[in-house]
Amino acid sequence: MSVRHLPHHRNRSPLASHAISGAEAPADEPPLATRDAVLALLLRRGEATAADLAASLGVSVQAMRRHLRSLEEDALVESSTSSAGPGRPTNHWRLTHLGQERFGDGSETFALGLLQSMAATLPADTVSNLMEQQAEEKARVYRTHIGVGPLEVRLERLTELRRSEGYVADLGPDPSAGPDRRAWLIREHHCSVMRIAEEFPQVCDQELLLLRLTFPDCQVDRVHWRLQEGHSCGFRLQPQPKTQSPSGTHSPSKTQPRPEIESQPRDGSSGAS
Repeated sequence: MSVRHLPHHRNRSPLASHAISGAEAPADEPPLATRDAVLALLLRRGEATAADLAASLGVSVQAMRRHLRSLEEDALVESSTSSAGPGRPTNHWRLTHLGQERFGDGSETFALGLLQSMAATLPADTVSNLMEQQAEEKARVYRTHIGVGPLEVRLERLTELRRSEGYVADLGPDPSAGPDRRAWLIREHHCSVMRIAEEFPQVCDQELLLLRLTFPDCQVDRVHWRLQEGHSCGFRLQPQPKTQSPSGTHSPSKTQPRPEIESQPRDGSSGAS
């Protein structure tokens, strides 16, 4: 049995604190980066406890409860209480309709502001871990949608999925692969996160990690990059040779290294490393 707690409203706009650029928040206000990170995590997870959110963001449970109460007063989150056995009941937090609307129109601007505030106020390792965690969660969703089947079929499904997300993507064979080992190229002529990537090119590393996690049976490399004056972003996927395991099954011969996701924005210099 669960009891739903309705949010309390403050006599101020839920977005008022975000409209003041460069102003220092009052002492009883949680940092904007933490508020935004909590909202983003709840959007991805559906609901979570204060302890789960605190562990993900590297803050104390007591501090997270204060952040959640502040968001509740702004009508951005709500909670329900459940009891799975003896002991203190647990609050499960989720976004309200108003909280979900924060990720509607203008989500690109919000996401860019979120990364800016997170990079400015959260530890670098925390930001990197959150970005890597999102890539892992999205890869699970991709694998579910793509399903099983021959590699080319799965790649076609991925291309359609990327198009539905706003990317202008196409798939074709890599002519340089040779007749013995086939390879494919995915080209994305329009990037739905281009504005964000221009300031935070590490988002592109997250995209590379996403594809490697989605296709663990392939060697995945970035071959074109719009941030380096390319006309498109391109990824090359080639099946990895399989080796016989002691159990008699086949598995990819090696695990690809993960791209190191930096947490700092671009410093304004031209080109990218």
